[in-house]
Amino acid sequence: MIPGLLVAQDKRFDSSPVEQFDLSRYLGVWFEIARFDHSFERGLDNVTAEYLLRDDGKIDVINSGWKDGKYQVAEGKAKQPEPLDDPAHLKVSFFLFFYSDYNVMMLDDNYQIALVGSKSPGYLWILSRTPAVSTDVLDAVLKEASDRGYDTSRLIWVDQDMNKSIAL
Repeated sequence: MIPGLLVAQDKRFDSSPVEQFDLSRYLGVWFEIARFDHSFERGLDNVTAEYLLRDDGKIDVINSGWKDGKYQVAEGKAKQPEPLDDPAHLKVSFFLFFYSDYNVMMLDDNYQIALVGSKSPGYLWILSRTPAVSTDVLDAVLKEASDRGYDTSRLIWVDQDMNKSIAL
């Protein structure tokens, strides 16, 4: 009986990436609107992620934010695994050769809002090109996350007060 329950839970969780994805449009700066709690970002606010294409086809990833009045930066790299069956599925590494899954699960047509997860239900981010998101857009993203099996009550809302004056 327990194995059947576990299978049912696995079926409810869906981290599949979007089918249509243009990496060149995804590159640039994203503001972190919300995330699940995890040790490597714990306590950070005013978080941004910047994605830059390198000459070798890999992507530089620069995550930055503020914690206790100190600016922190984490630099990593990302790549689209071969074969390129799922272009919105990336592998991201901040620790030498250890790569984690990064799935762009929802993306609006204008590449202004994104829902990102991994193969683990413990990771979820809401990213935006602007430091604030309208309630209507946020409701749609939260519904998508919930429909995919994520517990959105676990989201931590990221303070973007230092970035509110940024006009993109």
